[in-house]
Amino acid sequence: MKLLLLFAVVAITLCYATANAPLRFDNYQVYRITPRTSEQIAILKTLEENPQGYTFWSDVRMLGQPVHIMVPPHLKYNFQDFLKLQKLDAHVWIENVQKSIDNEKSQVKTRNGDFDWTSYHDLDGIYAWLDSLAEKYPNTVSTIVGGKTYEGREIRGVKVSFGPGKKVAFIEGGIHAREWISPATVTYILNEFLTSDNATIRAVAESRDWHFFPSINPDGYVYTQRDRMWRKTRKPYKNCYGADPNRNWDYYWMHGGASSYECSETFAGSEAFSEIETKSLSEYFNTIAKDVDVYLAFHSFSQLILIPFGHAGLEVPENNDELHRIGKAAAESLKNRYGTQYVVGNIPEAIYVASGGSADWARGVHRHIRIAYTFELRDTGRHGFLLPPEQIIPTGEETLDAVVRILNEVNSS
Repeated sequence: MKLLLLFAVVAITLCYATANAPLRFDNYQVYRITPRTSEQIAILKTLEENPQGYTFWSDVRMLGQPVHIMVPPHLKYNFQDFLKLQKLDAHVWIENVQKSIDNEKSQVKTRNGDFDWTSYHDLDGIYAWLDSLAEKYPNTVSTIVGGKTYEGREIRGVKVSFGPGKKVAFIEGGIHAREWISPATVTYILNEFLTSDNATIRAVAESRDWHFFPSINPDGYVYTQRDRMWRKTRKPYKNCYGADPNRNWDYYWMHGGASSYECSETFAGSEAFSEIETKSLSEYFNTIAKDVDVYLAFHSFSQLILIPFGHAGLEVPENNDELHRIGKAAAESLKNRYGTQYVVGNIPEAIYVASGGSADWARGVHRHIRIAYTFELRDTGRHGFLLPPEQIIPTGEETLDAVVRILNEVNSS
């Protein structure tokens, strides 16, 4: 009887361990496909809506714009037949996704590790570091809670203030869980604002009250430790988990570039603000919105500086010309450091129609906000979401250059 009980305990333990083990992507490949005809665009869009086991790393955009699709090994030959049938120009861009994940995760640091930018950090590590900043800089940094998540976590951030009576800049990252370079870049900028002795950086840092939220999709970010390719929230729906939190904001919700199919990567939720993360963060933002004049969101990948609005109908901000001018100046400053080239444009022209985004909501609902950009960080697809840790600091440095340029342009006019 004791032996049977021991076997049962071992079996349960093994089942639990297997159920919670990280998903592996051995021999998964990423293809880079360049559509050349409108028919090919339509075919890829149909596949994107019902991906049948494939994972789109980038959305179908326009003629000549590459699309990155991850293909599992058991579908490799089916996919190659599809490419031949549709006469699609395609190349294998990443030979083995798991190798890239192994390289990245070998350097992930947990809460107990030192916080730096030579590796990626888990959520507990980020939150512990934010707490340490409030302890180290008690007169400048205070911890803040911007909302909560389906699984009961807090959306935590910090407020950085060097004095009263200033306008507010709002910085958010990590809305799409798998975009690890986003929280890393947000924390890099935050650290530089507190520690840099560069006079230009100091002037920008001290010109605003800053609200930094490195990860506004904490449940999803935690889940990427199990499924590195996870994008959405973790709220259960009938057939699949999660909604795309950057399609769930209540400004022209479901007006193009979003899906009503629960299993789609761009599922917009059952209604606007169906996700507690977006709903609660919007309520927090509303409490400070009257003082906000700069809103910056950080994503990856594609190397873009995007200007609202993303919904169908081609609405542009009243100061669209100014946003283009400042955005191009920021891209030029970013390029000066390492030669990294960014494209600047309104969302539909630069990438595709995409409604229900956070920056669109902030700028659309609160019309007084002067500056709103969404950054798509490095790279253009060679590594995609699996940007090597050695690129964190260069990405942070050049992005900081762009942010400083944006604020200098705003402050001087």
